[in-house]
Amino acid sequence: MLDIFSGGILGSIFGGLFRMAPEVLKYFDKANERKHELNMFARQCELETLRGQQKLAEIGAQREAAVDVGVMDAFQAAIEQQATMVKAAGGWAAALSASVRPVVTYWVLFVWSFIHVWFAWNAWITGAPPVEVFKIMMSPDFSALLAGTINFWFLDRTLAKRGL
Repeated sequence: MLDIFSGGILGSIFGGLFRMAPEVLKYFDKANERKHELNMFARQCELETLRGQQKLAEIGAQREAAVDVGVMDAFQAAIEQQATMVKAAGGWAAALSASVRPVVTYWVLFVWSFIHVWFAWNAWITGAPPVEVFKIMMSPDFSALLAGTINFWFLDRTLAKRGL
């Protein structure tokens, strides 16, 4: 009975198994290859998404730069137009036009300074500590007004010297 197994049947079984082994390995290899391809496709999709977002950011930055250039051009044109009008008016009109900004600046700074001195005087009369009074006087509003006035006068001159 063992002769039956040792002869053709056992050899056929082992031969069949060994012939199927490469096919089974190919099946698992194909499955792994498909998983790998799917993973690579997902990565490529992520990469293309990131490239698209980067391109949109570049376009947005270019648009913002173009808007900034347009704003600066409009600002320059307005200054040139005002200067042309003042020169055309001549004499007293030019002097009056040139005095508007300084007079308004002095007036605003005078009013704010008067209010601050009045506030400090009243705080001193009530016995408030000077450090606290100074902190309250240097409010964000007053600091912004002061910084804006300084920037207006000095930045305007700097831009004019550079031709902007």
